[in-house]
Amino acid sequence: MRIIISPAKQMRVDTDTFTCSTLPVFMEKTEILMQWIQRLSYEEQKKLWACSDKIARQNAERFENMDLRQNLTPALLSYDGIQYTYMAPAVFEDGQYDYVQNHLRILSGFYGVVKPMDGVVPYRLEMQAKAAVSGFKNLYDFWGDSLYREVADDSRIIVNLASKEYSRCIEKYLQPDDRYITCTFGEMEDDKIVQKGVYAKMARGEMVRFMAGIHAETPEQIKAFNWSGYHYDQERSSDNEYVFIRTEVPGKGNNEQAQNSGRASAADEQEI
Repeated sequence: MRIIISPAKQMRVDTDTFTCSTLPVFMEKTEILMQWIQRLSYEEQKKLWACSDKIARQNAERFENMDLRQNLTPALLSYDGIQYTYMAPAVFEDGQYDYVQNHLRILSGFYGVVKPMDGVVPYRLEMQAKAAVSGFKNLYDFWGDSLYREVADDSRIIVNLASKEYSRCIEKYLQPDDRYITCTFGEMEDDKIVQKGVYAKMARGEMVRFMAGIHAETPEQIKAFNWSGYHYDQERSSDNEYVFIRTEVPGKGNNEQAQNSGRASAADEQEI
């Protein structure tokens, strides 16, 4: 069973906690992307990243001095978004690190597919960025079916905790024998399931931590998830979608924490 999640736009450097022993599998293609971005003018880079001047200059400097094999941070500790905050990998126990290394895959516009303990450098490149590289019109075409082939294992079971921007890289290539399960985290409003961005990201991170904590090996074990007021909704779920409804509103402190995280990470938001 494999679990897929999105990256985060914000990244940190931590070269002390763990020594990175592996690199992402698609390094040759990552080098092509790095060199392509390095050849762009600053204005072209800023347009590609669709960000503020401050963030663009930070990332332009990163790419100018980028070395893909030195001063690396384990991917799980490098990404710094809401999902990763609530996943809390810094407090994982040894068995949980082993679990995510075997089961979790991070999808990336720059690296393609990343294992949690692969060494990465800070970068900025969303999958939906308008990047016409090596004759391809965008990154979806650039990566093709390679991400799906890397993610799929012998079980043919994929648990989707990624945003639409990234999950479409996998969904396009699913085969009849695959079991692809999307986890939806929402609230009921006027008899409709509504996903709220910040809370959904929190729940995705907590779901990874939950699965690592129980060493989940089957999709059925996921149904026991009941953190942050969520519970599995049998009636609204199907074989291909597990729906978790939040019926208990977290305390005021948790609400404030979520709101502050949402404001602080406004530039880090991904499509749900």
